[in-house]
Amino acid sequence: MKHKAGAADMFRTIALATAFTTLSAIACAEGALFKVPTREGITTTLFWEAAPDAKATVFLLPGGGGGFGKVEDGKPTGNNFLVRSALYFTANGFNVAIFGRPSDSEDLDYADRISDTHMADVRKVLDFVKTQSAAPVWIVGTSRGTISATATAVHAQGEIAGLVLTSSVVNYKKPGAVPKQDLAAIKVPVLVFHHSKDACIHCRPDEVPAAFKGFRNAPVKKLIFVDGGANPTGDVCAGQHWHGFIGMEKEAVDTLSGWIGSPRP
Repeated sequence: MKHKAGAADMFRTIALATAFTTLSAIACAEGALFKVPTREGITTTLFWEAAPDAKATVFLLPGGGGGFGKVEDGKPTGNNFLVRSALYFTANGFNVAIFGRPSDSEDLDYADRISDTHMADVRKVLDFVKTQSAAPVWIVGTSRGTISATATAVHAQGEIAGLVLTSSVVNYKKPGAVPKQDLAAIKVPVLVFHHSKDACIHCRPDEVPAAFKGFRNAPVKKLIFVDGGANPTGDVCAGQHWHGFIGMEKEAVDTLSGWIGSPRP
């Protein structure tokens, strides 16, 4: 069964705490698609799927222009690494919250992801996620989403349990690149996960270690390079190439999940 965001008869109203008034959601077979009010007259989409007795919530920030595609049969259909791998996070016992896009934007570019507007949207969605579960929240970004994830970790001290960056944007020419942000302000556990064959010019593996050193105040941090997977195709900066851990999605998420469950150097 397909769900269309414009179908009013498929929405249900949810009462929230004082931080929110009302919110529309499309109930799906397994997950739910929410439209969270984040600014005056603006809503931001969120895909939410709870796991029984969740040990934590992973707040996923996809790369590219953002978003998670359509939601069909209770699952998001986007090809981004984090989106298509969401089922492995729930299988590992984590709630999944995938940040979408605000209603006034069709693309989250590099500069957009460090803007006050974007941070306002992320914070409001993060606040809503916390009304759905008391589990600790880990911010997880991939590719361009690592810019958003890093900025969130900088600005949301005390509100998150940790930060995970996959296929990090480390090219100094890009606005908001991970090493250009105030990494010393981040004081939560940090995992940096990267494919050694990543051919994206903005995410060169040889530039990752220098960026990783910037997390000098993280209580525990880990840098992991992997070289698994198979059959990369298309754009080297897109989700179907090494950049998106193609062919090793479960292995990648199992590694991320294991570290989130027990952070260690």
